[in-house]
Amino acid sequence: MDVSGAGGWFLGHNRLVTSDERLSRAEQVDAATPASRNRVVDFLRAAAITVVVLGHWTIVAVDDTGIHPHGVLDAAPWTHPLTWVFQVMPIFFLVGGYSNGLSWRSARRKQIGYGEWLRTRLRRLGIPLVSLLLLWLVICVIGWFAGATPATLQLASQMAMIPTWFLAAYLMVIVVAPGCLVLWERFGWWSILAGVLLAGAVDAVSIGLDQPLLGYPNYLLVWAAFHQFGFAWLDGRLAGLGKRIGLMIVGAVGLGLLVGLGPYPVSMITAGTDEISNSSPTRVTMAFLGMLQAGLALLVEKPLERLLRRPRLWFVAVVVNQRIMTWFLWHLTAMVGLTHLLLAVGGFGLHLQPLSAVWWATRPVWCLVLLGITALFVLVFGRFENARPDDRPAPAPWRPVLAAICVIAGLAVMAPAGIVDDSGVHWVWPVLPVLGLAVFGVLRLPIARVSRS
Repeated sequence: MDVSGAGGWFLGHNRLVTSDERLSRAEQVDAATPASRNRVVDFLRAAAITVVVLGHWTIVAVDDTGIHPHGVLDAAPWTHPLTWVFQVMPIFFLVGGYSNGLSWRSARRKQIGYGEWLRTRLRRLGIPLVSLLLLWLVICVIGWFAGATPATLQLASQMAMIPTWFLAAYLMVIVVAPGCLVLWERFGWWSILAGVLLAGAVDAVSIGLDQPLLGYPNYLLVWAAFHQFGFAWLDGRLAGLGKRIGLMIVGAVGLGLLVGLGPYPVSMITAGTDEISNSSPTRVTMAFLGMLQAGLALLVEKPLERLLRRPRLWFVAVVVNQRIMTWFLWHLTAMVGLTHLLLAVGGFGLHLQPLSAVWWATRPVWCLVLLGITALFVLVFGRFENARPDDRPAPAPWRPVLAAICVIAGLAVMAPAGIVDDSGVHWVWPVLPVLGLAVFGVLRLPIARVSRS
């Protein structure tokens, strides 16, 4: 998820227009927006995070027996085709490619090195993550010594960490984004085709040998290849109705063939009833899903541009983007916390049978309550998205790269497994990302500031 610059320009330019009391808040934001900014990029990012949050709150079934991670998908196969809409991670990589391409080219013009560029990226993504990891480590330690069952703590922490699997994959792509941009500038569409073909070969080996671990390279291969469609969008290589319809058709036909004739399931979100997952590990199907979604999104780019000239709609997109990492990271913590609170008071409100008519009718209320709780988390932890400008000397490139590896490694373990198992609390995994960010200079430690002064 590329949140770099999303809303940050407003924080810096808002003072230029606040003196005009005749302007509403939304009009101030609209006036402060640079004419060159692609508002559709920010809108798609905000819309995608909204779909992710509402999708998680809906497909995870909660009743008076606890949390069922794949509850709706397992009990209602008719929902599986809907995941072609609700699995919107490709949209994040599309807008990420656009933003990363823009950012790295700007860095090259300003002669900003890779180390400084990557450190800036890691600060924007990593600093908001620290509070989530440390809080859940504390929760698990307290729960363990208070006598909570390992299974309960494992499921709770695993559910809360679900958003981090995407962050780990996205960080991998950010690390290689400058190199991918070089490939795109030199080889164009062939660089994307090569990535997709290589991902297909990885799938063939992984699925053929029934070894999911062999499919893990596709977390990088699939998303790095698809990320380059963002470069194509940035460079105008996807301009025109024909190209966008063509991209949509390639995605739809490719995805249809892989699902219809191949071994891949219909659901683009992991379901407990599927022998193969399209998302864990990432499969080549996700690249074709991304082409389908990107084609559809870009088909409506012009109408969206006109709509986003309306100050109120643009203001909503800006507000969501200013706190997008916090919304994303904490929305499942809100659900886990509310569920366990209700279970502690006898399961109040959780006695409805999942997928019943009454259960579906109450989903809007459920989502509104969770929205309010998540908003409280945003108020408390959202400040970490406004990291102070980093005026330190540029680091050696290996330092932010190792910091990124520490973050990716920790998240890669916690996202599918949580922090606890029968043997105890595995504190090393939530600590590793924080330690990596601190030791390799991404976090600005107070002791370092004192020593410099």
